[in-house]
This record gives sequence, C-alpha cells and structure tokens, in this order.
Amino acid sequence: MKIWTNTNTLEGYDAGLNFTALKNEAQIVLMGSKSINISDFPNINAIFRAGVGSDNVPTKDAEARNIVVRFPSSETINIIFEETANFTCNSILKMSYLNTGSIVPWNKESRPPLSEKVLLVLGKGNIGNRVIKKMENFMKVISFDILENNMSDLKALIQSSDCISLHIPYSNENKNFIGEKELSWFKDGAILINTARGKLVDEDALYNEIRKGRLKAAFDVYWEEPYSGKLNEFHPNSFFMTPHIASTCDAFLKGCRNDLDKLIQELPNE
Repeated sequence: MKIWTNTNTLEGYDAGLNFTALKNEAQIVLMGSKSINISDFPNINAIFRAGVGSDNVPTKDAEARNIVVRFPSSETINIIFEETANFTCNSILKMSYLNTGSIVPWNKESRPPLSEKVLLVLGKGNIGNRVIKKMENFMKVISFDILENNMSDLKALIQSSDCISLHIPYSNENKNFIGEKELSWFKDGAILINTARGKLVDEDALYNEIRKGRLKAAFDVYWEEPYSGKLNEFHPNSFFMTPHIASTCDAFLKGCRNDLDKLIQELPNE
C-alpha cells in the first residue's frame, strides 16, 4: 500500500512502509501538523494523523468520499499527553532558571525562590491538567479555562503570573489568542511557554516584546515549520526553540507505527 506523507515523525520507525512522492499514487496519507488539500489525492482510502491535533485534518471532505480518518489509539494518545506535559514542565523549569549566573566570569545571581513564582496554565485539557498537577510541586499554579472562567478574568491572571503556559486547541477563533493586548499585560521578565500551536500567539507582537527585552519565551511549535522566521535571532537566550518534539519519545513513535500498521491491515489491498 503506497503512502504519501508530509511529516518525518516516523523517521527511523518506518521500515517496510511503501512511500511515494506522487499524490495520485497514494492510497494512504500520513499526516503531521501540516494541512493537505484532499482533492490532490484521487486514490486514497485513508488518512492517518500522527498526533492528536485535528485542526489540520480535512475530516468532512474525507467523510464525503468515504475515506477513513484515523488517529493514534487511546494508549498512544495517553503517551502523547504525558510526554508533552513532561516536556512542558522541563521548558518551564529551564526558562525559570535561565539567568542564574555565569562561569566566566564566575558570577552568581540572586533570585526569588521558585516556590514564590506563579505559573498560569491556559487550558485545562488532557495536557494542561497534567502540567498543573506536576508543577504544583514547584510553583504556585493558577489556571484559566473557557469552560470555567470568563474572558474578563484573563487580564488579572496574566498580570499576576511569572510564567504562562499555553494548552488550548487551535481554531480560527483562537488565532492570536495571545496578541499585542494580552502580551502587554505580561509582567516585565515574564515567560511564555508554547507546546500547543504557534498560531495561538501573534508572532509580530511577541517579537516586539522580546526585542524590547521585556519577555522571554520557549516554543516547540511555530507559525510555519520548519521555522525560519524573525524570532530565530533571539534563540537560545530569550526565545528558546525546539523542533516540535514535545511528544517525540520512542514509546509514542512505536505506538504510532503500530497504530498505522493496524490501519493498513484493515484496508482492502487493491
């Protein structure tokens, strides 16, 4: 069965798969976080999304053509949630201890204890709730979720926070959820963590705030990937970048490959 893909997520775990670069030959599309135009694929039977985000998957168009749309199994998804939460916590801690001193010259910077700092978790879904539970051992944790809060609550919560971590889904309504106005509410020296979606944040507004030296950020997701935009100039000090790897542990990759194999076995082999 011929597979067309727009992701290298399963690189190293793709032995035995039959890939094609020709869209008209493809019987399966293996998707990452990039979108596809389903009309470019006249012969596909199935779409497999190697991840949990669904905003880029043409589900309705696929249903209209009786094309199977499959996501990883619940076991694999649980690995994604847990590892992404762990990776997020690592980013929060890394950025919180970014400027603590230097080796040459030998210099130690004083700082408030981490336990006195406030972490705001935006979104209390599968990943956000995990981050809350883990980080409560280290920091004061507060949260915002549209199912529990009014939008009018957001300003005061941001203003009181030393670090803000994004865990909301992307949609047209949520584009630039953190924009120029919201970034202006951040404390001087505050940190923004994003392992959700790049487009939740206004790129230009974030650039301006980091350029002024007011904010720092750590991102694993971007507006375009691979990312080559203007914020590159601040890496690794005030804009720390990782290449969309928050969930990329071997257990997830093995589970994802196993789920893809099961899908292939279910499809008619024409």
